[in-house]
Amino acid sequence: MWLLLAFTSAFLLGFYDVFKKRSLKDNAVLPVLFLNTLFSSLIFLPFIICSAMGQEWISNTIFYVPVEGWEVHKYVLLKSVIVLSSWIFGYFGMKHLPLTIVGPINATRPVMVLVGAMLVFGERLNLYQWIGVLLAVASFFMLSRSGKKEGIDFKSNKWIFFIVMAALTGAISGLYDKYLMKQFNPMLIQSWYNVYQLFIMGGVLMLLWWPKRKETTPFRWHWSIILISIFLGAADFVYFYALSYDDSMISIVSMVRRSSVIVSFIFGAMFFREKNLKSKAIDLILVLIGMIFLYLGSK
Repeated sequence: MWLLLAFTSAFLLGFYDVFKKRSLKDNAVLPVLFLNTLFSSLIFLPFIICSAMGQEWISNTIFYVPVEGWEVHKYVLLKSVIVLSSWIFGYFGMKHLPLTIVGPINATRPVMVLVGAMLVFGERLNLYQWIGVLLAVASFFMLSRSGKKEGIDFKSNKWIFFIVMAALTGAISGLYDKYLMKQFNPMLIQSWYNVYQLFIMGGVLMLLWWPKRKETTPFRWHWSIILISIFLGAADFVYFYALSYDDSMISIVSMVRRSSVIVSFIFGAMFFREKNLKSKAIDLILVLIGMIFLYLGSK
């Protein structure tokens, strides 16, 4: 069941990347990210309020948010800081790079999670799963060659560095999620970490963007900004419940989630008219074959 939830999360995450790319086109990054945290908080705020008021209709559902003190919320706050760091790197990188480059790079994030899962949680992979991981690593190196055709040098391009840092902090977040889901209610984590992110991002916006807003890229509203929050909220909701299963493996869940690259790649080719699709398609095929081996290894 947890594997099916992971694939569902991946599908939703693909659309999240597409709407994020559309929202960032010729737009100021920090206001878009702030609005993402705002709308995400508004989605979950009713569940927090209704749960705190003790309303019966929510008490026995998966949407119930337990009332906890600082001993629990300090872990949620740390989760917010980690995720927001990943988002800031990722949003800036995605704005300046083709979606067909960003997607496959993000697809290699589970390799970092794998190393951490083996060291921290003692997870072990079988032969099929190792094949899937090695194919993902190979796709990253092949992608660097595809990027050079567009003048993107993986060694010196700072936006590549941003995407890699987003992947690294995202991997740390994934490992932390595994720990949190074994300790606390999934709805508590998802709802409150969005709220904390709103306040943190509000401070970042006022300190870094607002004073220089007239000197940088202007902010333009687009309807796709709302869809970022909707699809991310749905993807994370399914993801957290996948991790709540006792037999779930974060190394596998994280890898499966990266199959979202299929959706983002298709939209990058059809709607954003990105280049060098043939060579990038080979990288994508390697990722997909890796996903198949991971699926076979987890049965």
